[in-house]
Amino acid sequence: MLAEAMRDTTSNLPIRFRDVGFAASATRILTGVTLSFEPGGLTVLIGPNGSGKTTLLKLAMGLITPTSGRITFGFRSAPGSRRRAFVFQKPVMLRRSVAGNVAYSLRMAGYAPEPARIEMLLRQVGLAALADRPARRLSGGEQQRLALARGLARDPEIIFLDEPTASLDPFSTKGVEEIITQIAAAGVKVVMTTHDLGQARRLADNVLFLARGRLCEDTPAARFFAAPDTPEAERFLAGELVI
Repeated sequence: MLAEAMRDTTSNLPIRFRDVGFAASATRILTGVTLSFEPGGLTVLIGPNGSGKTTLLKLAMGLITPTSGRITFGFRSAPGSRRRAFVFQKPVMLRRSVAGNVAYSLRMAGYAPEPARIEMLLRQVGLAALADRPARRLSGGEQQRLALARGLARDPEIIFLDEPTASLDPFSTKGVEEIITQIAAAGVKVVMTTHDLGQARRLADNVLFLARGRLCEDTPAARFFAAPDTPEAERFLAGELVI
């Protein structure tokens, strides 16, 4: 169960994109993206390398701003609270203990770093026994679990995960997937990218498929994998190059 805390009553959801584009210098990364992240469920973004998946996550988190179009957060033009979290593919561990990393995240989110709350968050990701270990000594899978605990310290209503198991072995991947499933089951909206189609099949409630910087499909996962609507998605699922 997610740790309880005083909640900001101003919700960020739904997060809505309206004809959103993003360009870096002369390179256009996203074009004409329209979608909505509603409360609840687990959304998986898939698509070829360079299709704009990570950029879309960063836009939805508010880390970058669109160069065209509009994004609203709970019907406002700017995020209304801190209750959003982002976990990077290769999270940076602070030079302190596992518990110290979580305490820092709690303070940054405006919460008191109470020992009981820290222990609850670490227990949630299976790291309670490692609370005093230096975070940089953890294995890759353990560091990703700690990154999830730091994200949960924000008491998020939506959490963005960028390739959370990309460099992990099967055992560590299974453990992280179980935590992600538990987070979604607790009512937190989960939005994640992956190149692992098996993982997408296991976890996704709905799929966003991007290609060439455009959103080609936004559909329930079962339908997407059984009968994709676009030829780009058909080729991608068949293991063919989509350019």
